[in-house]
This record gives sequence, structure tokens and C-alpha cells, in this order.
Amino acid sequence: MAKFELKLPKMGESVAEATITNWLKKVGESIEMDEAVLEIATDKVDSEVPSEVSGTLIEILFNVDDVVQVGQTIAIIETEGGSVSEPVLAPIHSNEPVAAQKIEEQISTVKTDLNFTPDFSDSDKFFSPLVKNIASAEGISVEELNKINGTGKEGRITKNDILDYVANRSSAQSSVGSVQNAVSSKPITEEVKPATNNQQSTTPKAVPVSVNGGDEIVEMDRMRKLISGYMVASVQTSAHVQSFIEVDVTNMFKWRDKVKNAFEKREGEKLTFTPLFMEVVAKALKDFPMMNISVDGDYIIKKKNINLGMAAALPNGNLIVPVIKNADQLNLVGMAKAVNDLANRARIGKLKPDDTQGGTYTVTNVGTFGSVFGTPIINQPQVGILALGAIRKVPAVIETPEGDFIGIRQKMFLSHSYDHRVVDGALGGSFVKRVAEYLEAWDINREI
Repeated sequence: MAKFELKLPKMGESVAEATITNWLKKVGESIEMDEAVLEIATDKVDSEVPSEVSGTLIEILFNVDDVVQVGQTIAIIETEGGSVSEPVLAPIHSNEPVAAQKIEEQISTVKTDLNFTPDFSDSDKFFSPLVKNIASAEGISVEELNKINGTGKEGRITKNDILDYVANRSSAQSSVGSVQNAVSSKPITEEVKPATNNQQSTTPKAVPVSVNGGDEIVEMDRMRKLISGYMVASVQTSAHVQSFIEVDVTNMFKWRDKVKNAFEKREGEKLTFTPLFMEVVAKALKDFPMMNISVDGDYIIKKKNINLGMAAALPNGNLIVPVIKNADQLNLVGMAKAVNDLANRARIGKLKPDDTQGGTYTVTNVGTFGSVFGTPIINQPQVGILALGAIRKVPAVIETPEGDFIGIRQKMFLSHSYDHRVVDGALGGSFVKRVAEYLEAWDINREI
């Protein structure tokens, strides 16, 4: 018998660590080669770690929620014959700019400031996550929780116990929870009227969220917590400003309708609108390279490659942004294949960690959900994001040598959010205008 060390595999050039989210095998269970042993998560993608050998799992070295570095041994598998594998740590790569690391630090600070994980360690009692959430929302201190008589197993406090306590708690008891505002998991700003008679005005104060017996408390999943942190950090980092433009995409719409069936028959791929937009955006970024940048303190990093992020909605309602690498070097067939591959793998949860790394500019299609336009938040450390609105039939003035007339056209809005720290209105507006010009000049007779 020999022992094999299962290591956290390399998951991409810019991925150095992952969090263990679930062990699919228990100690003592048999494992087949290529069978998934555990599930892991990076900051963007969930994936499985398969076994490289067949054998029996005899030791698990990390628990759920532990953060593991690439190359670290995470489990021991006993195999038939052979020798014990020596632990050789794989090199940790990180091609992310320093700015990305700063964003991560800001996210950590944001989470701390907003008290995403209230501290109940002062009590010897066990409190379930649901009870902790209700206590946090209602501003109930640990001292108060300790006084509640639990009706659950071994005297544990149940959901009904704490909800009954909330309903029956007298107003006099509210002074006991001096840390109510500090532990409120979702503070709400209460408007304070301006002071009069030379009184000093006060700052807005946080009011704890009220929970009654009819409300349901659902904890955010891991990805939603990460997205929440990213969004707050992005708004705090970049000075967001938007430009909007309406585009006549009638020629592009008609062209796609004319060629899509032949394209699918020939290439085995559906031709959606997304690769058409991505091709145009990549072309516009070549015209305006200062939109293909990131910021690191007082320095601007001009990106050599054009890597387009493609925001995609997941079945659970969360959002992920896989990246089309070197998008400007792809023809339309290659772009369609890349778009379809990433979209399909995103839907079934098969994206690799490196599929979401290295983006230099992002496109999001809010029109998929019927929105006419939107004001998207920048995907840090990028400086711009383009929202594609719904394509609609609208009456429009058509100019011809014989005069103007009213006709039915296919139109949409483009919404461009950009970082006003480094992108002025002239550049941000000119870029989205160039995208519109390329779309409106689409060749109705184009061949693929």
C-alpha cells in the first residue's frame, strides 16, 4: 500500500488560493480516478477537485471554509503499490496588478465595517446562524440571548424562541442592547430634519432592521456576499459617470436574421447578438486605447491585450463575468464560439477560475431582462463598462436624398459607465459614440 498526496491544483496563472466549500468524500470511502473529492471556490468561480488516483481516502487535512494555497496537500489517499509522493508546492502566480490587491483590502475593510459576521464568541451557548441573524437585525446583545430560555435540544434557542422574545420585549429593555447599531447587519438611513434655532444638525443615524414573525431571514450565499463587497468597493474607489446614446441597429438586426440559420448549420454554433457587439467593442477599444486601462494609485496601466468581460446571469440569480481573451484577434466565428462556450459553461457551473481573470473592459446585456438602459457599476480594476439595452421597434425619422420620412427601425440604447478619475467626458462619450457608429454602419451584405 502507498499513500498519495492530493494537492490543490493550479487553477490559472492569476489564481493563488481557494476556499474549501464541501468535502464530497469522507475518510474511509473509496475513490475512483478522476472522481471529484471536494468542492472549492475562488473569489469568482466554484469548481471540483478530482482525484488523480484510485484508492481510499484516509486523511483530510483541511476543514470546510479553510483557505488553501495552490500546491498545498489537502488530503491523503491510500493506493495499491507505488511509493509515497513527496509534497512539492507548486509556484504561486499572480499577474493581477497591485490595484486589484488594494481592492481586495478595501473589500475586507468594507465587510468589517458593515459587520457581516457579528461576534457571539463571548457566550458559551450555541446559536444557529438563523438565530444570530435575527439577533443582529434586532440589535439583541449576547447578554440578552443568554437570558432567553431555549426550547430546542439541550436548551438551544430556536427561531420561535427568539421571535417570541422580540415580540414580547418591552421598550425598557431596548437600553440593554447598547450595541444595537453596531451589530445591525443592514443599517437603514433615517432622514434627520435640519436643525433650527441655531441648533447643530446631527448626522443620519442607523436604525436596526425590524423583523417580525411573518418575515423570512435568508443568509446571503458566498457569491452574493462577494458581489456585495465588490460593488461597494467599486463605488468607493471610482468616480462613476455615465454617457448614453441611442443606436439604429436595423442593418445588423436584418443581417443576423438572414445568416443565423446558415451559420448554425455550417459552424454548429448559434449566432446571437452578443458576439456582434463584442466584435464592435473590441474594435472601438483599439481606436481608444485609454479606455483599455486600469489604475494603480497615481499610475495608469495601459493594457496590451484587449480582454473583454462578458457579464452572465447564473441560474441562482447571481452574476459572473467570464473573460474573452485577446478579443480583438478573433474573427466573428471565433468570437461566437468563445461567447457560446463561456456562456454555456457559466450556466452549468463549469467555468475554470482563470476564465474570469484578466479582463480589461466589460460588457453587460441588460436588455436580456427587458431593460431599455442601465447604469452598471465598474468591474474593478477596469475603468469602463458598457450596458446594452433591449432592441426595440420604434418609429424614427429616416433621412433620404428625396427628403425625410417616418419609418419603423430597430433601435437600442448604449449606457457607458466610466471612471471619471482618469476618463473625461470627451473620451467616455467619444468611445461609446464610436461603438454606435460601427453598429449603424453594419454591412447588410457582409459574408462570414
